[in-house]
Amino acid sequence: MGDTMDGTKQRRRGDTRQRIQDVALSLFAEQGYEKTSLREIAERLEVTKAALYYHFKTKEEILVSIFEDLVRPISDLIDWGAGQPHTLETKKEIVRRYSDALAAAAPLFRFMQENQATVRELRIGEMFKTRLLGLRDILVDPEADLTDQVRCVSAMFTLHAGMFVLQDLEGDPEAKRKAVLEVAIDLVTQAHQGA
Repeated sequence: MGDTMDGTKQRRRGDTRQRIQDVALSLFAEQGYEKTSLREIAERLEVTKAALYYHFKTKEEILVSIFEDLVRPISDLIDWGAGQPHTLETKKEIVRRYSDALAAAAPLFRFMQENQATVRELRIGEMFKTRLLGLRDILVDPEADLTDQVRCVSAMFTLHAGMFVLQDLEGDPEAKRKAVLEVAIDLVTQAHQGA
């Protein structure tokens, strides 16, 4: 019986943590990170500031927790990719999975795009850069000629650009994502053929 109650408490705590992250990210997007206070987050959640403090002491803690949760699939992808052979199929799978991870973390990446100064000041900017470099190291064959190395790096940035540039274009979001993914895979395929 005690185990069930402890599990229920942990789920509720996790749900509350998720609600805090969702509300904070929404407020950060609406009015900017700097202009959002912990008090406003607590008010939007209809909880006391003390209840919010139980989970997070600062806005930065909230933002870092959002970042860590949403980019965990990217870290897992780097770990997976590092243990795979450097074949074209592996690289295509990395690009596909990275596309999925970016889609799942779209609200965070939109926030990062719109709040670049804040991202640079906080540690999430450096954390994201480290992950990007990890992906680059898996996709890029150091023995390939420079043009093919650029193609592989460009595949990653094609996925990034697709998140932001294409959102204003007419059309089905999933169809646009698939088109961007196709271009990214084409770049990796071209690079691999040159190897």
